[in-house]
Amino acid sequence: MSRAWQALTKSGNSSAGAERRWASRYEIGDVVRYARGSKEAGIVAGTYATVVGTNPAMNLLSVEQASGNVVTYDPRRLTGVNVYREMAHEFAVGEGIQFTAPDKSLGVANRDIAVIDLIGSDGLISARLDSGRQIEFDALTHRHFDHGYTVTSHSAQELTAERVLINADTGVHPDLLNSRFGYVAVSWASHEANIFTDHVNRLNQRLGTEVSKSSALTLEQIAPATRDQSAGMSL
Repeated sequence: MSRAWQALTKSGNSSAGAERRWASRYEIGDVVRYARGSKEAGIVAGTYATVVGTNPAMNLLSVEQASGNVVTYDPRRLTGVNVYREMAHEFAVGEGIQFTAPDKSLGVANRDIAVIDLIGSDGLISARLDSGRQIEFDALTHRHFDHGYTVTSHSAQELTAERVLINADTGVHPDLLNSRFGYVAVSWASHEANIFTDHVNRLNQRLGTEVSKSSALTLEQIAPATRDQSAGMSL
């Protein structure tokens, strides 16, 4: 059984804390959740609003609340803000999902992984966490989840899998590719790991960069260099 839902996923434009202070980093349609309220702006803690206007010159952000009221404020004056993008996704039984926000009522943390066991016609989803615990939630009201096919290296800490596919693009945040990344990423796999990169030689140089004395890994230790720089390398 497959159903489509309007899920809330982290916005790529203004997910970093420092960037949330600037109106230019928001886009029309972004969904903002306020962990802390503001009496001055008329915003209640725990509520959501949708971005309807930005004024980068004056650094002002206009949002529409659930009540329909439009509030304009300087985002530098508010802290505890998370920004999401509302997207339509189709989910099916057996698919992996990842939660994009913590939920105390469900007992899930940000980036927790689960597998869908049942999708009800009323929007109720039954899923099984990696820990084996079964949870149920209403997809119409609890929308902080996304497909769980891939995770960032940061989100995957303390996770393990029999087979791991690692995407190491040397052109995107090359400063994050180092010996520690190589050691930790490979350690996620219990049986097999495959590394995919856009450039073997550049990846070799980056993985040779040590950030600690306790963990070091170079590409030669993973697999011999291949002629095809876009090929995957199996361990």
